[in-house]
Amino acid sequence: MGSEEPTIIVLTMTHPLLLFTLVACALPDAPLAAENWNAWRGPRGDGTSREAHAPVRWSATENVAWKVPVPGDGHASPIIWDDRVFLVTCLPDRQERMLLGVDAATGRTLWQQSVVRSPLETKHQLNSHASSTPATDGELVYVAFLEVDGRTQTARNVSEPRPVTPGQVVVAAYDFEGHRRWVARPGEFVSVHGFCSCPLLFEDLVIINGDHDGDSYLAALDRGTGRTVWKVPRENQTRSYVTPIIREFGGRTQMILSGDRTVASYDPRTGGRHWIMDGPTEQFVASPVDNGELVFLTAGFPDKHLLAIRPDGRGRIGDEHIAWREREGASYVPSPIACGDYFLVTSDNGIASCFVAKTGERVWRERLGRHYSASPVTAGGLVYFLDDDGVTKVVRPGREFELVAENHLGEACSASPAVSGGSVYIRTERHLYRIGFSEP
Repeated sequence: MGSEEPTIIVLTMTHPLLLFTLVACALPDAPLAAENWNAWRGPRGDGTSREAHAPVRWSATENVAWKVPVPGDGHASPIIWDDRVFLVTCLPDRQERMLLGVDAATGRTLWQQSVVRSPLETKHQLNSHASSTPATDGELVYVAFLEVDGRTQTARNVSEPRPVTPGQVVVAAYDFEGHRRWVARPGEFVSVHGFCSCPLLFEDLVIINGDHDGDSYLAALDRGTGRTVWKVPRENQTRSYVTPIIREFGGRTQMILSGDRTVASYDPRTGGRHWIMDGPTEQFVASPVDNGELVFLTAGFPDKHLLAIRPDGRGRIGDEHIAWREREGASYVPSPIACGDYFLVTSDNGIASCFVAKTGERVWRERLGRHYSASPVTAGGLVYFLDDDGVTKVVRPGREFELVAENHLGEACSASPAVSGGSVYIRTERHLYRIGFSEP
């Protein structure tokens, strides 16, 4: 790694390349300001919040600022910028995918706009037709959906032949009043499991992961116009649903993701590849995280792995860049989280593990719930695990398991929570909750 200290990139409207050291987990009592939760897994794409005073205890009726019904279906998370909440959903009866603008103070829907109207794509039962969490830079909101025309073809990479609906990826930008600024179709997409590709913002680009069971690609669009700036092919033509993270490691800006039967790092400005590692498995859903030195990932299907990778390679790399590996306790869908000295993950079937991030030593393993789809978040030195039954278990990372709180909403939930303005926002199957009474 050399002597350079890795830093984390934070994207804001006025400072697109602001660098700072993550301290939220290491210093939970530090007086940190509120921040916007502007994309999948927040401003750093890793589930971390800088806020020290997020609510810890609630129920369906206690410590709830508001609860509002959400039309349609969707697993995408809410995003928050100042006094606005943005959410995508699908209205299946109308075959319509929507973007909603919501008042953060009251939960009132300010506007809703139709983004795509087309037949519903085939999908896995645990997916939805509105799974891609939007992103915002404070000026525009960027969304991604799949547009199909009803044609079918035989699915690839499946155990038994079945029909699947090919289509075009649609990426669109809207202003804060709900007016469309541009729409783009960067490429084709087909997957028996359906679609999910969360827009990733970097400098003046919107980056889309186009891994699918066809001519896979990564693409970057101009944030102001939707014009394709670069598009690079992926080698193995295999579906994945991973949102990359972007970090500075070893003097290089690296966009790191698992997927397409590999783990790889790219230059987000050009699409040029820094390094690539084969495997460790075929399909990936969970996003990677890091602790400033190592990149951690959990995978997946059909083989399960937890890996800590040293991101200082070039070209094709192998086991020499794996700091540690664990085969038990990995997840397929829920992304992991790094908090201070620890790395935490819960398997899809509800077994959570806490590791020493540097060494891979497992310090505890506990059953937290029945099943998990949502990815955890961390704020104030605590980690929030939200299960499919709407139960959030708040855990303090450490060498001993410490359950701080257990909060029941009584509704099914697949979307990951968001933290902003001293509140936790949770999308259940039918409602959007704002937990906590701090002003947005």
